[in-house]
Amino acid sequence: MYEQVLLLEKRDSEYQDLAGYRSVGGYSALSSTLRDSTPEQLIDLVKEAKLRGRGGAGFPTGLKWSFVPKGSASAKWLLCNADEGEPGTFKDRIIMEQTPHLLLEGMILAAYAIGAAKAYIYIRGEYVTAIRRLEREIQACLQAGLLGKNILGSGFDLDIYLHRGAGAYICGEETALIESLEGYRGQPRFKPPFPAVSGFNKGPTVVNNVETLACIPPIVQRGADWFRSIGSEKCPGPKLYCLSGHVKRPGLYELPMGISLRELVEQHAGGTHSGKKIKAVIPGGISAALLPEPALDIAMDFDALSAAGTMLGSAGVIVMDESTCMVQVAHRIIEFFHHESCGKCTPCREGLAWVEQMLRRIEDGEAKSGELESMERIYGNIEGNTFCLLGDGAVMALRGVVKNFRHEFIERIQQGGRAA
Repeated sequence: MYEQVLLLEKRDSEYQDLAGYRSVGGYSALSSTLRDSTPEQLIDLVKEAKLRGRGGAGFPTGLKWSFVPKGSASAKWLLCNADEGEPGTFKDRIIMEQTPHLLLEGMILAAYAIGAAKAYIYIRGEYVTAIRRLEREIQACLQAGLLGKNILGSGFDLDIYLHRGAGAYICGEETALIESLEGYRGQPRFKPPFPAVSGFNKGPTVVNNVETLACIPPIVQRGADWFRSIGSEKCPGPKLYCLSGHVKRPGLYELPMGISLRELVEQHAGGTHSGKKIKAVIPGGISAALLPEPALDIAMDFDALSAAGTMLGSAGVIVMDESTCMVQVAHRIIEFFHHESCGKCTPCREGLAWVEQMLRRIEDGEAKSGELESMERIYGNIEGNTFCLLGDGAVMALRGVVKNFRHEFIERIQQGGRAA
């Protein structure tokens, strides 16, 4: 039976405070690292574990840390992306609310690895419970000598601050997050330079997701071999999957990376609550192309889903039964992305507006013959022509719906009017 390490075994208040977390070995990873390991050795350990970022892109975490220049005279920064704006995703909130010290210990270890003395948690403003809990536990760490000056007598200093975001989806992109944290409008920056060289306040910066950082203490405690023994060879470790939509048991599931999507939906989530057949599943938040029911026998890891033309993303799994109208799904997805576009890029700003208008006409039965093909040409010109991946994510999501359920769009255009 799989042993939970990110959610621990009990989802109650036992591990929310410092004493409870320490009772199960909390901060032993930090203590041993500060005593026995150099920053370079910690980076090598994370590389050996093959931890890949859990925020969406799946980039190797240890490799990302190693990009920070060692001899830089500029202050280095660690930023935790806790904005979690992807629809259907709620894993980071649960970590922050239930095991906040797992995140804090992971941040301290990450900051030690890259040489940062200051760190920020960029957190979604609506996460009031998580904010209050983190504020309380950061103070507890300061009082216990786990933050601040000379942590555990090691000579290493670190301060962690909370920064509340204002609910912009685009600030999940690391350079837009940095812009927002600096007090500017949240818009992506042109790269290069990359944040590891010139990021927050023009200093070397690493941006990691909450779940990614929460994986660090278990890796240090149990070793790289243990971490690699879980899940698939190229994408190892535990993974948090967010299940929602037409399922009997929605919620957050911690399971090995690479579990079958069908097993996740049908066994762990209990299948559809209506008893109707599954029609499609979004595997990684709405920016991931959905998969039709016959394609559900696929591993939930970065490489397998990428090869299938979609992505693991935030692992926000949204299940739709056969009663779902896919034209409405497509319209709602693009409506969201159009609203959340920062407006910096013309293809994204104008293109998504046009696509949304076309989808509305199709849904309302006002579209003319050839409009579907025109829409495909427009969204094809968005892909690859924007500063960040918001436009690409919108196109991937829409293309997945049109590819797999094209007949529904054609029927709506030919028949006119909304589906019954």
